[in-house]
Amino acid sequence: MKALKLLAATAALAVVSTAASAATLDDVKKKGFIQCGVTTGLAGFAAPDDKGVWKGFDVDFCRAMSAAIFGDPMKVKFTPTTGKTRFTALASGEIDVLARNTTWTMSRDTDLGFEFVGVNYYDGQGFMIRKSLGVKSATELNGASVCIQTGTTTELNLADYFRTNKMSFTPVVVEDSAEARQNYDKGACDVYTTDRSGLAAQRSVLSEPDAHMVLPEIISKEPLGPLVRHGDNKWGDLARWTLNVLISAEEMGVTQANADSMKTANNPEIKRMLGTEGDLGAMLGLGKDWGYNIIKAVGNYSEVYERNIGPKTPVNLARGVNALWNKGGILYSAPLR
Repeated sequence: MKALKLLAATAALAVVSTAASAATLDDVKKKGFIQCGVTTGLAGFAAPDDKGVWKGFDVDFCRAMSAAIFGDPMKVKFTPTTGKTRFTALASGEIDVLARNTTWTMSRDTDLGFEFVGVNYYDGQGFMIRKSLGVKSATELNGASVCIQTGTTTELNLADYFRTNKMSFTPVVVEDSAEARQNYDKGACDVYTTDRSGLAAQRSVLSEPDAHMVLPEIISKEPLGPLVRHGDNKWGDLARWTLNVLISAEEMGVTQANADSMKTANNPEIKRMLGTEGDLGAMLGLGKDWGYNIIKAVGNYSEVYERNIGPKTPVNLARGVNALWNKGGILYSAPLR
């Protein structure tokens, strides 16, 4: 009987929780800002500048959502999260959306009860070492000590890779990426492993960046993207179509600079995206100009990428597979219709 009562109470709590989380957009509008979960600081992706203003590739996604809702990209508050705290922060409602170089996996999408809204960066796990070690391949890392962040997919990937290649390693476990970088930089470990984009970001702020290299091996698939809680499809739709607008705008040549003039373009999909034809915004509980506001605030996907992590930045990441599908990559948006 006690077990039945416990099951009933759990079910009731789940219903209340779902009902409470099913109006995130209304809650966000009421409080006047989005609470966005980000990293504790990763160059190019999410970090405060010298004035305390958060900037970066993932930060711009949150600013794009803010622009879609409020017509203002600055109505966002940022919550730094670690690999261990990020999911608790999202599940508890402490944050409204998580935009924190997080890998889309089946268990996170189903068992943990989250909804990934798409992929904003296709990545894979790699290894960074000092050039002075003379190592050319990850297959030469037998017996190495490895800095690794806890609560991430990299832990299992690392163990699998070394076991498959019949090698051993000593883990040096840390809580966040800043601690991992500091430990690696001071020589507390031989190797630093995480997503290759993260390695590029961390290498850019090491004391001697040119003394380090990322090995050629990519040992996993890491599709990174923003996520929200299950149970609120309307909020998930808004986040998903914010990402799709950024990608579609690049594909159709709509930029921050030309968004106004493109309102009169002959392309019907551009007109729908910019709000001069139809009313896609109404489907999301937003105004007609939601897509236009996104592009005017942060630009298209290419502009966000090049500004924060592209080849002309210290992070220096080539587009690679993150180029558009019609330019040699796999980046693709569902159509705006």
